[in-house]
Amino acid sequence: MSAALLHSTHILGVGLDPAKLIKSFGVLGALGIIFAESGLLIGFFLPGDSLLFTLGLLRATKPELVTWPIGLLCVGLFLAAVIGDQVGYQFGKRVGPGLFDRPDSRLFKQSNLVKAHEFFERHGARTIVLARFVPIVRTFTPVVAGTSKMNYKVFSTFNLVGAALWAVGVTMAGYFLGKRFHSLADKIDLLSLVIVAVSVTPMVIEFLRHRRKAASH
Repeated sequence: MSAALLHSTHILGVGLDPAKLIKSFGVLGALGIIFAESGLLIGFFLPGDSLLFTLGLLRATKPELVTWPIGLLCVGLFLAAVIGDQVGYQFGKRVGPGLFDRPDSRLFKQSNLVKAHEFFERHGARTIVLARFVPIVRTFTPVVAGTSKMNYKVFSTFNLVGAALWAVGVTMAGYFLGKRFHSLADKIDLLSLVIVAVSVTPMVIEFLRHRRKAASH
């Protein structure tokens, strides 16, 4: 894991408060964030997991902030996630391997693309589903799938499954917990950090595994 990746993870957990984003930009803004994180290369730093959870939690506990019915909210988030990945796939398919020769910039790091490619090579088509739950990797995975010319029907199928499990599943988890424990609405900041910590655990484990492997050679 590069310093840039660690820095992005810090931003994900601390610099972008999901509750404040929802209050500032509303549900439509949240849909735009989910779309951007799912398929636009510049969206890797956005707080997808904690945003989804917070949307569900606020819908259950503070419906004046999230006015959309939970069913419509889930449909909107699902579509944003699906379309985002489709855009990422088409972008990768058109730009192709040239992406791997692109120089680093403030918002684009080769290391992030390489991590997604390694993840894709290791897990195959399942990556489209698994990557949904791994920050940063989920943004670059559809691009890598397009670059690798992954079968479009296979990609689309896994995209639908992954979007349902992630966008709908995480949102409904927040909603049901909010219904069961109404006081959680006062602990959104702490819950967001917990969600981020759980999300980045796979990256930390992978980073430590690579370090041990490199040290053994």
